[in-house]
Amino acid sequence: MFTTFPVEPKIKHKTMKKYNYVCLLLLALFTLSSFKDEVINLEGSWHFQMDRNDEGVTEKWYNKNLSDEIHLPGSMAEFLKGDEITLKTKWTGSIYDSSFYFIPRLQKYREPGNIHIPFWLTPAKHYVGAAWYQKEVNIPANWKGQRILLRLERAHIETRVWVNEKEVGLQNSLVAPHIYDLSAFLVPGKQRISIRIENSIKKINVGPDSHSVTDHTQGNWNGIIGKINLESASPVYIDDVQIFPDVKNRKARVKITVNNSTQNNFNGKIAIAAKSFNTNESDKTQEIFSPISVSKLGENTIELELPFGKGMLTWDEFDPALYNLEVKLASKDIKNTKTVQFGMREFKIEGNRFLINGNPVFLRGTVHNCEFPLTGYPATTVEAWEIIFKKIKSYGLNHVRFHSWCPPEAAFIAADKVGFYLQPEGPSWPNHGPKIGLGQPVDKFLYDETTRMAKEYGNYASFTMLSAGNEPAGNQVKYLNEFVDFWKAKDNRRVYTGMSVGGSWPVVPNAEYQSRGGVRGLNWNKTLETESDFSSGIAPFKVPFVAHEIGQYCVFPNFEEIQKYKGVYRAKNFEMFRQDLEDHHMGNQSKDFLNASGKLQVLCYKNEIEKILRTPGYGGFQMLGLQDFPGQGTALVGVLDAFFQEKGYVTAKEYSRFCNSTVPLAKIPKFVYTNAETFKAEIVLFHSGKTPLQNAVISWTIKNEKGNVLSSGNFDSKTYENGNGIFVGNLSFLLTEIKEASKLKLEVKVNGTEFANDWDFWVYPDKKTEISPSIYYTTVLDEKSREVLNNGGKVFLNASGKVVKGKEVEMHFLPVFWNTSWFKMRPPHVTGMLIQDKSPAFGDFPTSFHSDLQWWDIQNRSQVMNLEDFPFDFRPLVQPIDTWFMNRRLALVFEAQVGKGKIIVSSANLGPDVENKPAAKQLFLSLQKYMDSDQFNPKNNLSFEVIQDIFVSPSKEIFKTYTKDSPDELKPNSNQNKVK
Repeated sequence: MFTTFPVEPKIKHKTMKKYNYVCLLLLALFTLSSFKDEVINLEGSWHFQMDRNDEGVTEKWYNKNLSDEIHLPGSMAEFLKGDEITLKTKWTGSIYDSSFYFIPRLQKYREPGNIHIPFWLTPAKHYVGAAWYQKEVNIPANWKGQRILLRLERAHIETRVWVNEKEVGLQNSLVAPHIYDLSAFLVPGKQRISIRIENSIKKINVGPDSHSVTDHTQGNWNGIIGKINLESASPVYIDDVQIFPDVKNRKARVKITVNNSTQNNFNGKIAIAAKSFNTNESDKTQEIFSPISVSKLGENTIELELPFGKGMLTWDEFDPALYNLEVKLASKDIKNTKTVQFGMREFKIEGNRFLINGNPVFLRGTVHNCEFPLTGYPATTVEAWEIIFKKIKSYGLNHVRFHSWCPPEAAFIAADKVGFYLQPEGPSWPNHGPKIGLGQPVDKFLYDETTRMAKEYGNYASFTMLSAGNEPAGNQVKYLNEFVDFWKAKDNRRVYTGMSVGGSWPVVPNAEYQSRGGVRGLNWNKTLETESDFSSGIAPFKVPFVAHEIGQYCVFPNFEEIQKYKGVYRAKNFEMFRQDLEDHHMGNQSKDFLNASGKLQVLCYKNEIEKILRTPGYGGFQMLGLQDFPGQGTALVGVLDAFFQEKGYVTAKEYSRFCNSTVPLAKIPKFVYTNAETFKAEIVLFHSGKTPLQNAVISWTIKNEKGNVLSSGNFDSKTYENGNGIFVGNLSFLLTEIKEASKLKLEVKVNGTEFANDWDFWVYPDKKTEISPSIYYTTVLDEKSREVLNNGGKVFLNASGKVVKGKEVEMHFLPVFWNTSWFKMRPPHVTGMLIQDKSPAFGDFPTSFHSDLQWWDIQNRSQVMNLEDFPFDFRPLVQPIDTWFMNRRLALVFEAQVGKGKIIVSSANLGPDVENKPAAKQLFLSLQKYMDSDQFNPKNNLSFEVIQDIFVSPSKEIFKTYTKDSPDELKPNSNQNKVK
């Protein structure tokens, strides 16, 4: 305490006045040093040194000047610290396909100076081990007696701290700031702080493929990327504030923990009050007071009730209203304050549905895998995360799952502001190496990490869900049952599942909701329709079912993206794929491949999302993903790239027609008709709004490609509550007036709103298939074919089932799943088709340049032809797009001049005997009409033998796995993280 001393009466008045001024000045200085928190920003230049041989501790590097410099926040790779990339780089992450190391044509990418790793993005430098960071700091005199904290936000991974020659401690967290109390170590004046950071996967092994550490995504970097500072604060302080909203009763329970680091007992008072800050309407509470006592070197936790008035604002995706709670701790000598952001919301479960503030909510989510290709580490600014979340929201989504990692605090702040429901996870994929429930260090670490997550981020309204991690191995059911029970009892502000898993993992019975595969995907091995749903699949589950990692539909690489990689990473994988495409003489087709495969990708996402939306009782989905995944073989599964930017083949406005808070849906039995049939559809609605759709009128139109309305109608006005697959009404349209092969469009709208959706369908004349007398139709390239061609005739070869050169390439209508490298060339191998739609060959077969639903009965499971011996500039009429790991030049239908004649060859089954496939029948008719016209004039000349070879000789290049192990044991150092 500050003490005033008695003054002798004989002191003159002027002297007395001067003395009182000095006393007041000293009192003010004391008050400042006692009451006001101060911060020393440690961002900037640090001394630095790599500790390759792990000798820094024994050689006492904390007592010497380090030899190099680096800038923090940042990573080693960001400032070109570390090692060059070689074939022997010790990556953190499994490699499932060692073929890259052996394929002869890829030898040039294995040469020193030209290393191109195809499995993920390539960092500028790579380093796994210990590194030292050191800085001299001048501690102000008025910090004496204060509590001094060193805050390191998002250090990777283990930190040890020294002040001068004294070690302070060690911390290991992938989810929360590393905070060191330096009060007992720092004195006023110049002090040296040394930090040893190690990013090796050591005793605590969360799994080398966990997105918290792996080179597949952010990379296993070394450094500190967030706020770095020294904080001076009161020695009696507010350690923790946790706010538990009670929306129904308009109040919040506030749990406050106060710590006393002094040798004296503390008696003071706590005051709390909340005020809204981000809405047009404002609201604030009255200030609530409570006395508090804390014994010396002790702590005390009190709970206060904070009532709200009738103007209380709630938080959800539609109206993300937020409050700041100000907590004041005060006594005669101590003053400490803490401001906490929160929202008045309750995220609960009722039966098989989620509720936000009592209102049913459906989760439309994407998986965030820590894709940050410019830095190689996650953003720590609110602005950066707002950009990401606003982009995701523009595609109609309201939810993000963080696959086996937890984002920095800035992500929660941004999600609160934008209005997003988040599922962060324990930073572990305990499968490839570690396992849970067996007593390994990861068991305790996941409890410790999720506890840190709850303390640091638990007040954020967006933190609504929690998973322990991704796809585990070990004694998982017992461990995860206990994990869920622990958290259900500890903190009711969010809901809990075990881990996010695929469909083959065992069910965790105690999970409050299931984030699970198995009930997802498109069964497109039969006639395409939009009538079926997932009701039977989710029926066994009595809790909300959230589809795990739906989609994973691949698109061809966008090579224009390469120029975006101007930061820590280079897209060496893209560079290799681009060069390989050029080596296969198709470099000028890359943009067309991107757009054609992209259109099919969007079609697949549309159909899978709609199938979920029309399933009553489905809880939500987590797609993988809205954006590309840069690792695991390069998984180009997003309509956005790894920068969260559009690729050019679909806009947010187009995507949000089938993915939104309200989506009109149509149950259609098929998409290809003859004009002897009637088109029928049952219209249903998905709605997940803040309120019911009141007195909604839903209308429909059917138009042709010219935009002419052929039929239309309205359904009666009705109020629609939140739900999936809500019946609206039926429609039918007689097709007899459609005289030409046509593509028609059904569009359904919620009148007076932005909500609309559409579906294309095709109608063909009901004609008998006949062979033109001027065309020799054959299923074998026989001697008569040669004779007809030599005499200037026309040949149509239906080579279905006869292909040898290319028979190893398996084509489905669905595109490549994830990628062929990660799954070792598991089919399908083709990711859509590029169609020469402007050719007169398709004059009577309406088509775009990409696979669409009318192509299903032609394309699905058809053989493809490998054109490896054809002229380099040869382009087929219908060109399947190969996996970019092989880049084979393929054909489904091609035309050519042979001798004096002309030929069309199809490996799809096109011919007069094809039954119950109206699209295949119509395409054959269109091709015949083309062959009978003057426009049939193929550009390329081919020899009879080069065509014949397709049905005789195998492909020269056949994919070999070289190993069947998973992950590959032939990859150098692939075993480094396995538990023996």
